[in-house]
This record gives sequence, structure tokens and C-alpha cells, in this order.
Amino acid sequence: MSGKLAACGVIALGALLATAQHPQPKHVTQAAQQKAGPAIDMTPVRPETEGFSSARLERLHAFMQQTVDKKQAAGIVTILARHGKIVDYRAYGVRDLASGAPMTKDTIFRDYSMSKPVTGVAMMILFEQGKWLPSDPISKYIPEFAHLKVYKGMGADGKMILVDPDHAPTMYELMTHTAGFTYGFFGDTQVDKMYRDAKLLQSKNLQEMIDKLATIPLLYQPGKAWVYSVSMDIQGYIVEKLSGQSLPDFVNSQIAMPLGMRDAGFYVPDAKRNRFATLYYTDKQGNQVHGPAGDKDFASQPPMPSGGGGMVSSAEDYYRFAQMLGDGGQLRGERILAPSTVHLMTANHLPESLLTGEFHIGMASMRSGFGYGYDCAVAFDPQVANMPDGKGTFFWDGLAGTWFWVDPTNDIVFVGMIQRIAGLNPDLEYGSRSLVYGALVEPGK
Repeated sequence: MSGKLAACGVIALGALLATAQHPQPKHVTQAAQQKAGPAIDMTPVRPETEGFSSARLERLHAFMQQTVDKKQAAGIVTILARHGKIVDYRAYGVRDLASGAPMTKDTIFRDYSMSKPVTGVAMMILFEQGKWLPSDPISKYIPEFAHLKVYKGMGADGKMILVDPDHAPTMYELMTHTAGFTYGFFGDTQVDKMYRDAKLLQSKNLQEMIDKLATIPLLYQPGKAWVYSVSMDIQGYIVEKLSGQSLPDFVNSQIAMPLGMRDAGFYVPDAKRNRFATLYYTDKQGNQVHGPAGDKDFASQPPMPSGGGGMVSSAEDYYRFAQMLGDGGQLRGERILAPSTVHLMTANHLPESLLTGEFHIGMASMRSGFGYGYDCAVAFDPQVANMPDGKGTFFWDGLAGTWFWVDPTNDIVFVGMIQRIAGLNPDLEYGSRSLVYGALVEPGK
């Protein structure tokens, strides 16, 4: 994660905390999470039975422990599975530095941007119900966006030059960060400034966020760039409109509850706060510093739930979600999506013209072999992209250091969780890849 992304995190976190000061009724969300869901044996099997070398996996363990020992992360939880069987599942370090409370497998983490694929699945559920099509203009579902203009620089008089879009931004483009929206944290254009001034993520609800966006021009012509953006928060609004449920209730009733994601949601209730990992930042000296929110963040159901970064979960919760995708939309017989829908979601949808390395966020650079699907990155030709993954691997990460990937070619699922926002994050995500694939000695098994 880049320093620029970390700076974004400070702002985005503040926005999420601001919304938490105005709690909504808890609805049925947390009660629904008590359902056990499909039975999964989380006891690791002997790695060799699934094509891994136990000796080589020790390199993964040493790398994670070294990260903790060097105080680059307070604690870590990792899960590695193949063919739906747990190959490796470990907790390292502590959940809280001050108390020394050990990191445990049931620790709850802030998923931040790893919420995006969950929102993507929510959208694909509605896609399967015939509620929207990729070619539809976004304004079909958000009439407020019917007259959006496009920013074309600043005129000599100091005023913004605005033009009509070449075409109305589509749902396909919304799902792929190519519709023209931005986040406002990464650039210095007048549009970025308007996003910051509008305090989008501090809106009192999703409707207010949409109303604000309707007054701000698109940053670029739809389809002409890839810019990390509020697109998934906009999707959260569309989920609410098309389903008639709040985003938290839809996610829980249609995804979390069926999969048995017992601790997943948009806040951590009082009864579970003792399992909530402390969030740390890294100061200029490289020390881990307790986050400015203290222990009050994610304390109640937010009035503006963020489909782009508002969820929490345990590592096992997210593993259940990722394994569902890895198994073609179902987990132990509990079907969420059809296989064809998962393929659509996790295929690269970016044209070659955008795969130049010009567009990126953190270490995710859109380039040859590496693109973006619907709410997740895709290594569609990993060797060309200089990655060891199998063809078609899809993945994403989160601001506080969470990461996951699903490799359909090798039938591998990996989930890693830490809680540290830093400009110099240890390269856990990509480092763990080389170590995992270095331990896969029988890929055809």
C-alpha cells in the first residue's frame, strides 16, 4: 500500500467514524449472523495431501512471524486452503499491543476495501434477478445522474471547462472503476477538490451522497481511464434501491447469513468488542501508534453504510466468502451465485488501451496480464504480469492490511488479516504469494 493510499485511509477512516456518531436501529443484522451456515472443518490437513510441502510452508510461517517480530504488524491471521480443505491456518502476535492480548483466530478485523467484492456479489445477486444489465446507463437507476458533465480542465478565466459525456456512463463502467468517478483523495484536480469539500463519505445517508455527486462533474470521459473511486459506494445505494433493503440487511440476509459469516457486518456489537483488533498507524519513526479513533470506531450501525469500505469480519468469515467464489458461487451446497455469474464477475473487463501501467492504486497496476473485473482485480495472464498465480486469479486488499486471493486454476484460496495503516506496509500480500506458490510442489494434484 502506498503512502498516498495511507493518506487516503486517514481521511476515509475519519469519514466512516463521523457517520458512526449517528447510529441507526440495529434491525435484524446482528441476530441474523448467529446462523451457523455450512459446516466447514477448519482443522488443517497434512499439506502434502493437497500438493504442498510442509517444509516449504515453514517459509511462510517465518515470514509472518518476522513481520510481527520486527513490529511491522501487531498480529496476523492467515488461512490457506486448496480443494476446499484447510492447508494452513495460523495466528501470530497480538491483537492489542498495550494489553498483550494474543491474536486469535476469532479476532474481528476492519475489512475496509475488501468490502468491495462483497458489494460486487450483492450486485451480481441482483443481476441474476434481472434487476440490471451491464449495458444499462447508471442514470436508469439513479436519475440524479442523468445530466452529469465531464471535467476538461481549467479555462484561462480560472473556471472549470465542462463538456457532455461521449456516452452516458454505464453499469459496466461503474463496476470497473471506469465510469468517470474518483475518490477525491489521490489527485489534485478541481474535481478531486470538489469531492473533498463535499465530504462525501461524511454524508448523513447514501441519498445525500448521491445528491452531492450529482452536482460534481465526472473526472474523465467514461471508459477512457481507470480511477479508483466511490463506485462501490454508489453500488451500495443501487443495492438498496433495487432490493428495498438497507445495504447491511441485504448483505446479511443474502450473503453473510447463508454462508455462516457470523461476525461479518458493518459494525461490531458490544458483546463482540473484546475480539475487535486494535487499529494501528505507523509514525515517521516507523513505530506502531494507536489509531485516532481509539476503540470507538464501528461501534454502531452506520447511517451511511459504505459498500466500498464499511465492513468488518473475522478471517474465517472472509474465507467462507472467498471459498464460495472459488467453488463457483456455492459453499457446501449453499448457493449464492451461479458459476457463470462468478465467471462474469471475475473476468477482466478492461480493454488493452487501459492496461498500460498508467492506472494504479497502491501496488495494483493495470497492465498487460493484470486487469479488473467487477469489484475485484484479475490476473488473467499472471506470467505476463510477473505473478506466480494461476490463470484467472482474482483478489483485492484493504486499507488496514487485509488481503485475499482466489486462484481457480490451482483451486487455492488465501486470506490474510492485519490491522495497520501505513505508508510503508510490509509487502505481505505479494510476499505471501511467492511463499505459497513456492510451497505448491504438486500443482496438478
